Amino acid sequence: MKKIISILDRLNKWSGKAVGWLSTALVVLICIDVAMRYLFDFTLIWIIELEIYLFALLFLLSAGYALQKEKHVRVDVFYASKSKRSQAWINLVGTLVFLIPWCMIIIWVSYNYAYMSFLISEKSAQPGGLPALYLLKFSITLGFVLLLLQGIGVILKSIQTIKSEE
Repeated sequence: MKKIISILDRLNKWSGKAVGWLSTALVVLICIDVAMRYLFDFTLIWIIELEIYLFALLFLLSAGYALQKEKHVRVDVFYASKSKRSQAWINLVGTLVFLIPWCMIIIWVSYNYAYMSFLISEKSAQPGGLPALYLLKFSITLGFVLLLLQGIGVILKSIQTIKSEE
């Protein structure tokens, strides 16, 4: 079980750190866009769309990493005051009841959504926009696969904690 947890943690840690560099690229791109807009009163549609793509990738592909580092949204009103064992039970039930089913639904739906986009070679509707819109749509699927894998890691860690506290 520890080996599986380690593999899942390393995968999401690697993807989280790799995707983190997108924030640097996004800042540079936004600075270029703002400079062009204010200095030359000019912008390019593909730059604006690339900003949106990078932000979406940053958000989607780092969700598993955020869960791993416990930086996701959680209502701590009751959780923080509980024992480690109770927290593990909350994590286990919450992950099994909410996270895993929703990830599976979104993976299934988003894959079909992206695949249909791929089949028609969907591109931006804007003149001068980016081609291959399906790549962005597939990132939804990939992001939720990473989140699902980290959810499995949370389940295994919770089981470990519950067993060690008995």
